[in-house]
Amino acid sequence: MKKIVLLSLFFVGTMSIWAQEPAAPTPADTVKIWKSKGNFSLLLNQSSFSNWQAGGENNISGTVGINYDLNYKKDDWSWDNKVIASYGLVKTENSSFEKKTDDRFEFNSLLGKKAKGDWSYSFFLNFKTQLTKGYIYGRDSLDREIRTPNTSFLSPGYLTFGPGMLYQKGENLKINIAPATSKITFVDSQYTSDRIVYDAGGIPTLEPYVDGTYFGVDRGKSMRYELGFHASGYYKFAVMTNVTFENILTLYSNYLEDPQNVDLDYQLNVVMKINRYLTTVLSFQTIYDDNAFKGFQVREVFGLSVNIGF
Repeated sequence: MKKIVLLSLFFVGTMSIWAQEPAAPTPADTVKIWKSKGNFSLLLNQSSFSNWQAGGENNISGTVGINYDLNYKKDDWSWDNKVIASYGLVKTENSSFEKKTDDRFEFNSLLGKKAKGDWSYSFFLNFKTQLTKGYIYGRDSLDREIRTPNTSFLSPGYLTFGPGMLYQKGENLKINIAPATSKITFVDSQYTSDRIVYDAGGIPTLEPYVDGTYFGVDRGKSMRYELGFHASGYYKFAVMTNVTFENILTLYSNYLEDPQNVDLDYQLNVVMKINRYLTTVLSFQTIYDDNAFKGFQVREVFGLSVNIGF
């Protein structure tokens, strides 16, 4: 009887100990399949002059920008998506119109499937246009400033896509090569039609549209198709603490027409971080596209930027 009582007490005690032990926690899934980040920036510039003998013109300008990333990664698959939008205006004291300093909307998508080492099979898509009308500025016969609409939303608009191979070394070095890339240029057909122009005396004349003079699109058309070779590269590095250089390069050659005329788009963004919210930014961009302009287009912006991450 004594042995039975002792065994019973031992059994009850053991069960009590087991009951008090916490259950082993289930390992949490610490790897996020989707990751997102964004940044809103406001860049301001202002100049004021009073009795300034060296000359000068009062002006104020500002640029707002949004940069948003949404990326997917699981096993051998990756899918990177980026939206970039920016818009800037400058107003000078002696100008009748405010003028754009920046106008951009761009969407990039890059799908990758691991191949070997740092290489992946890829498929990319890029879409870009501007948000508002662009103008050519001049003066009329009475020496008044005038402007003529020359571009607008989706005029031009560019859609580029194709399969290729992606080389990626971390997040700061990416090279994508796509030898069979389709490129579609969209425009408003009003810009590719014959138009009426007025001379200094106000006399109207009909000006025939010449094929290809508006972003390469033929007379009366609203679209141009190209097939060619596309290469893009991204490289970001720090030169010192809180100072980074971001390089973005895109090259395109059209197999169907003048393949020797390679389109080029290069951007350099130098970011000098002051604190969490303030940075000094230098943005430089040059474009060569002989369908748009037979020469280099250059844009440069420098100023203090307010940044808010989300």
